Amino acid sequence: MDRAELTTEQVLKRDIPWETYMSTKLITGTGLQLLRRYDKRPESQRAALLDEDGPAYVRVFVSILRNISKEETIEYVLGLIDEMLTANPKRARLFHDKSLSNEDNYEPFLRLLWKSNWFIQEKSCKILSLIVSVRPTSQNGLVSNGETSHSKSTFTTIDDVLKGLVEWLCSQLKSPSHPSCAVPTAINCLATLLRETSVRASFVQADGVKLLIPLISPASTQQSIQLLYETCLCVWLLSYYDAAVDYLSTTRVLPRLVDVIKGSSKEKVVRVVILTFRNLLSKGAFGAQMVDLGLPQLVQSLKAQTWSDEDLLDALNQLEEGLKDNIKRLSSFDKYKQEVLLGHLDWSPMHKDPNFWRENITHFEENDFQILRVLITILDTSNDPTALAVACHDISQFIQYHPSGRIILSDLKTKERVMKLMNHENAEVTKNALLCVQRLFLGTKYASFLQT
Repeated sequence: MDRAELTTEQVLKRDIPWETYMSTKLITGTGLQLLRRYDKRPESQRAALLDEDGPAYVRVFVSILRNISKEETIEYVLGLIDEMLTANPKRARLFHDKSLSNEDNYEPFLRLLWKSNWFIQEKSCKILSLIVSVRPTSQNGLVSNGETSHSKSTFTTIDDVLKGLVEWLCSQLKSPSHPSCAVPTAINCLATLLRETSVRASFVQADGVKLLIPLISPASTQQSIQLLYETCLCVWLLSYYDAAVDYLSTTRVLPRLVDVIKGSSKEKVVRVVILTFRNLLSKGAFGAQMVDLGLPQLVQSLKAQTWSDEDLLDALNQLEEGLKDNIKRLSSFDKYKQEVLLGHLDWSPMHKDPNFWRENITHFEENDFQILRVLITILDTSNDPTALAVACHDISQFIQYHPSGRIILSDLKTKERVMKLMNHENAEVTKNALLCVQRLFLGTKYASFLQT
């Protein structure tokens, strides 16, 4: 059978020659006794043994993973641990028992993550993530996994584990080891691990945020809905971390999240997206972008639906109030800036309002004429006739209202870009391109005379 499709149940049907391992001193006599009492026994009997002597079994399992290289045996022991933790996740605390303080219980799992065997990778990731998530907090300089904060031992530190996990999870999102299981496994683990600030930092440093964005899209099957939910959960957790928020602001995460709640009836998905919006609302330009994307109307629509989750209803009310406040605070130039940066140019009233241009013309100088440069880029890249027409119009308005408009636009090599649009198939584009070219060549005074 293909090892990528192995199940724990299939693996645990094997017979492992424990006696042979003892004769070659790869396991101890005590270890053999423990394994004989545990292996192939009913669940109730194994549970009783773990309740009675759980840390001893952890020591045996981890020592086998550390000392034995045969893949079938490694798979078997990982299967035993996986079965043990699936039956009762609280058993992960056994790995942190004081009697194991001199054992490096992280290292074998961290090393096995990189085996070219999906069953071993998946089980190691799942087990390691669970062990890490239940570790005790540091006390009196002592750290879990037997390391003191002043120790010079070669023990695997929690930082090593978290960084190693993040590195492996990002590698799975970039280049999955298994075609259908690797990405869901990675996202599932991230949804747990990103609760920790240090993991958020490592994930951002590893350039992992961008790997989540393509996974945010409306889902239909049960499996894809769960993946979408856990991906959105990751984004929500990242929305509490400023460096991640800064990165998210450079992506199209908001339009994707809006599409998700427009196309999703799953309450848990809608809830986590709304909670993410609530977190992002007050940060950077997200509020303005939410208004541009029609979120106020969408929130009203969602409030009219029946939801059982009170947290969702509270979040919708808070988001609605926050959006109202945001709309009040937004200056006309903030709205204009968002429209340009998103590339969603339309004939909104401000474009043709002389007061807007008179009052805001100096704002165009900000960030080395950023907005002007984006307008010029739109001329080169957009296929939308309305966006092209508005961009030409706004560039000509800049010439009219800025005292050095022609010189600045000449330095930015705008003439050639606008002239290409004079023969555009759309009449509105042609008209505005012509006016813009006239102003670029003749200046505002003569171009305006020609227009009259």
